[in-house]
Amino acid sequence: MTQVATKPRPRARRRPPPAPTLDDVQHIVLEDVSWDFYERLLKEIGNRPIRVTYDEGRLEMMSPLPEHEVIENLIHDMMRLLTMELDMPMKCLGSTTFRWQEKRGGMEPDDCYYFRDEKRMRARKRWNPKRDPPPEIVVEMDVTRRSVDREPVYLKLGVPEIWRWDGIRLSCLLRRGEAYTPSARSKALPFLDPADLTRFLKMAWRQEENAILRQFLKWVKRQEWGSAG
Repeated sequence: MTQVATKPRPRARRRPPPAPTLDDVQHIVLEDVSWDFYERLLKEIGNRPIRVTYDEGRLEMMSPLPEHEVIENLIHDMMRLLTMELDMPMKCLGSTTFRWQEKRGGMEPDDCYYFRDEKRMRARKRWNPKRDPPPEIVVEMDVTRRSVDREPVYLKLGVPEIWRWDGIRLSCLLRRGEAYTPSARSKALPFLDPADLTRFLKMAWRQEENAILRQFLKWVKRQEWGSAG
């Protein structure tokens, strides 16, 4: 069992603050963790804002940075406006824990969505990997280095599409075989290039959020996509 830690560093003078390190985001990694321990830990954590990734005995806990929350919430609001404007069904399960004991993998995305399977998932209060489909899109705030790679866990869960914010750009990754590769278009929303949302996300540090959303909605209306449902 290990805990990631570094020695305190002296304060640098007249220099910009460094990029966040693992320890700055309350990051812990445990090795050789049993599935029973993982499930007990999830119960203890409850609804606390802590992301837990489990893959083949490696367990990572990380609490989100403000940047995670600001950008994730903005993506969520834009997704809501987009699907409402296009009269599309949508089911958001947020940071629900998705886990599959037989494949020894589990995690919480920063956000996740169903569209085609919305009706199927509408009344679900628990996700069962043997019965229920994976989210059609998961959103990843990838602005800090991680010790446990999350893509292999998404592959185990069968997730077809990842939207990843790296602090600079929103990109789309599609599952092709046993790997995720960049794509210019979303599979779940084939009319959309997620990278087109980047300019609105970059406004988050300069403009008020509702003002950003109004600009985004005007942009959606100009696309003349019509109803995608």
